[in-house]
Amino acid sequence: MTVLMDNLRGTTFVVVDFEALTPAGRPAEPTEVAALALVVRDGRLVEDGRFESLIQPPSDVPITARDLAHGMSEAALRRAPGPAAVLGALDQKLTAPPYRLVAQHASTEAGLIARQRQHCPVLGSLPFLDTLKMAKQVIRGMSSYGLDALLRYYGIAQPVGRHRAMPDVEVTADVFRRLLCDGALAGHWSTLLDLDAAAGLRPKQETFIDVSVQDGLFDVRNT
Repeated sequence: MTVLMDNLRGTTFVVVDFEALTPAGRPAEPTEVAALALVVRDGRLVEDGRFESLIQPPSDVPITARDLAHGMSEAALRRAPGPAAVLGALDQKLTAPPYRLVAQHASTEAGLIARQRQHCPVLGSLPFLDTLKMAKQVIRGMSSYGLDALLRYYGIAQPVGRHRAMPDVEVTADVFRRLLCDGALAGHWSTLLDLDAAAGLRPKQETFIDVSVQDGLFDVRNT
């Protein structure tokens, strides 16, 4: 594990999670994003900053009771800054490469980022590490590799606010640390290249033009 941490020194791992509306017949629209940066210090992977914000969805996308089941309010979403402001603000924080994005079932987050890439070109160019893929390498024979199943396996308590972006990011970061350690001890990886090969996902190239950007979106108010 010490060898792995030495080899990962200098890389920032950004654990990211989106919540989104899923309207019928069109791509998902993000409503919340959270990101937590992790770096190696003194042989440990520690937090080095965080970001979170609600994101205003397009006005023509309905917000259902199911979308509000985990504590958001429609009023808060309708007055939140739009994706150009929020993702632009997150992009401006990514000034010290190299980076790896980290997410549970990373293809979902990669697709959301790709469709908003004009607002976050740096974020949209970064490769992912998928904790689901890591778990399949490290933990054999599970019937499910979803986040709840991994929390149970590692004895990590369900966070208050599960299915909100920042609580999910925090526990995904905990799972990532455990998988890094267990995978290194099992000989699955000892370098960043090993991690890329085992659980990497290249950024998607899809683009999406957001025609709903309104005046005043650059007044970012993190929530």
